[in-house]
Amino acid sequence: MSRKGASDRAVDQERAKIDRLDERILTLVNQRARIAQRIGRQKAGAGRSPAQFWVPSRERRIFARLLELNRGPLGDDVVRNIFREIISASRAIEAPLRIAYLGPEGTFTHAAARGQFGSGVLFTPAGSVAEVFADVEQGRAEFGVVPVENSTEGAVTSTLDLLVESPLRITAEILLDIRHCLLGAARSLAGVRRVLSHPQALAQCRRWISQHLPKATLEPVASTSHAATLARERPTIGAIASRLAAEHHGLKVLAADIQDEAANMTRFFVLGARDAELPSGNDKTSVVCTVKDEVGILAKLLAPLARAHVSVHKIESRPLRGRPWEYLFFLDLRGHRAEARVKRALADMAPMTTLMKVLGSYPVST
Repeated sequence: MSRKGASDRAVDQERAKIDRLDERILTLVNQRARIAQRIGRQKAGAGRSPAQFWVPSRERRIFARLLELNRGPLGDDVVRNIFREIISASRAIEAPLRIAYLGPEGTFTHAAARGQFGSGVLFTPAGSVAEVFADVEQGRAEFGVVPVENSTEGAVTSTLDLLVESPLRITAEILLDIRHCLLGAARSLAGVRRVLSHPQALAQCRRWISQHLPKATLEPVASTSHAATLARERPTIGAIASRLAAEHHGLKVLAADIQDEAANMTRFFVLGARDAELPSGNDKTSVVCTVKDEVGILAKLLAPLARAHVSVHKIESRPLRGRPWEYLFFLDLRGHRAEARVKRALADMAPMTTLMKVLGSYPVST
């Protein structure tokens, strides 16, 4: 039997240090979990519902502090992912959460929900945006995750329309980089004859498809995940979907990052009975309103925001149902509704509207 060399002994010594560190990490993680248990009991004793156990502004401050302290070599994204799961597991000990999302499993909305809440929750897929709203409104889920806009294809109008009528509030936003992949059971791209996906995903990859699969037939289906299900059944089908869908359906990634625009991002809302009641220090407030039919009324509506130094991040208009040529205006403002300057601006805007509804204040996604 050969003796270990000096380098082998050095490796063994370093591995022994890792073992000791792992023991300390495990002890500390369980210590954190026990504290979370005590907090959960205190919240339950105060009569709080499971939905009130998740405080987005608190989580945002935790992540901001950790990333400020991070000196590497682990990158910020890695640190965020590690602590997201630690926080998710601790929160599950306090009170399990049910999260409805626009399904099925493996969609980008599923990926956004997992990225926000971690794996320590119960995810329940819904067949439509309206079903997500209904699941939360009727108490089948504490929170719901729905897409609201894509940087390439624009607004998800069904989400905007439902926000007007629903009692739900926006409790958080999620920004997700959309990295489309071509998935399939074929050995290579040459075996793909049909490309299936959600219409928006097909539109976001049209140039790549024309260059690499010019003879393939494009077929829209209900979701990226459904496309992956069909691709699993027939090797001649390629599905445009996420890496999460590849893992879920057992498919190969035939090509990655096939979206035409490098900066392809989708914004999602987390919906709940309450919004973030306290400012996090970096917040948005979403508002919907209708205005009187007067010349220059939109400029007048925005003037109080300028006077209060409240930035407008976005204005989106939607036709007002049953009122031809009248419109709803959706505004994203920088700041929290509880801040004096935002509160003052909204109060000054109200007399110029026929309807004004604050959809929610929530931490800015980072």
